[in-house]
Amino acid sequence: MTDTDTTMLKQSALVGRQAIFDQQMEVFAYELLYRDGTDNSANIMDGDEATARVMVNTFLELGIDQIAGNVQAFVNLTANFFVGRHYEVLPSKNVVLEVLESIEPTPSVLEALIQARQDGYQIALDDFILRESHRGLLDYADYVKVDVLALTDEELYEQVAMLKEYPVRLLAEKVEDRGMYNQCLGLGFEYFQGYFFCKPQILEGVSLSSNRMAIVLLLAKLQDPSIELHDLEDLVKNDVTLSVKLLRYVNSASIGLPRSVDSISQAIGLIGTERMRQWASLLVLAQTGDKPSELMRVALIRARMCESLCPLHGVSPSQGFTVGLFSILDAYFDCEMKDLLADLPLASEILDALLKREGVLGAILGAILAYERGGWNQPAIRMVEPHILKSAYWESIEWANDVMETVMIHQKQS
Repeated sequence: MTDTDTTMLKQSALVGRQAIFDQQMEVFAYELLYRDGTDNSANIMDGDEATARVMVNTFLELGIDQIAGNVQAFVNLTANFFVGRHYEVLPSKNVVLEVLESIEPTPSVLEALIQARQDGYQIALDDFILRESHRGLLDYADYVKVDVLALTDEELYEQVAMLKEYPVRLLAEKVEDRGMYNQCLGLGFEYFQGYFFCKPQILEGVSLSSNRMAIVLLLAKLQDPSIELHDLEDLVKNDVTLSVKLLRYVNSASIGLPRSVDSISQAIGLIGTERMRQWASLLVLAQTGDKPSELMRVALIRARMCESLCPLHGVSPSQGFTVGLFSILDAYFDCEMKDLLADLPLASEILDALLKREGVLGAILGAILAYERGGWNQPAIRMVEPHILKSAYWESIEWANDVMETVMIHQKQS
């Protein structure tokens, strides 16, 4: 591998993450999704060396605390990664090593897994299907990940029944909807991975509750492009809970204002109308407390990413923030996006982005969604240079974590 190849890999090392939930819908771990950025696999030139460079560069550059916080990080490894003990650059206390489904259980691989366990690492078997040739891997596994989309209902039942004979924890991956989640929960899976929590649970014939309808209407008023400063002030003041939360928030360390703020008008004057609308919208959404907190985190990451990428493409950062934040509205309210947006006086550019993924804003949102899912080879992701997208993603995660910490503290105080 030449120096030029190595530089290219370091610059384009794409790393995303996908949440893994427990039975209480709390984030148990994140799986890291990574590629070299030049192909949708690591099998180029010397694939193991390329993957090693990407992983080392990523962990050294970003740090495990920023990547996973206080939860586990699941990391896919090749056979040579195990045999060569390259995983030792990763901390054992919060990293789970995943054995790819393509790895054959050769004596050297099994010996490497024994060594990894002795080194303090936990082991997960990825996309595992129990067959006689691979049964030996179960002796060294802590977790077994089952691709539920790849199996029929009968096959899934049979696999779970056999796997329960071993002291492993079952993780259902590619759980795409609430029905599949409920099925896997009933079968005894302890952990769940997929996009089910980001999709609305549509209940036919059931309208929004009065509380949620009030929230939607408040969002609508906040997004009114013709709103005057005094109207915004009155709107916030009329909602006592929102007023208290907003004043607490603007006085928090994460905002960093030069002096304390004791009135809504003063807050608007210091922060500005547009930013005030953004924070008010965020806090309004935070009132829907029956949804997983990770959903709010995803909304914040998307909002910040859109906001930071918009200036590169000549579009409004504030509109970008709204697009990212509102991209999860359907999941928040268990309602079709088109029905929700019908009540919101949004600009046509924002509507086109959210409903059709059209326009520059739609293309930026599409790139962010592709990045979230590890779709490095999807056309949408080519909207943004890989190193810029990666940098924006991890900066947004750090920012979102800070905001979530502040919001959660204020939620408990309310």
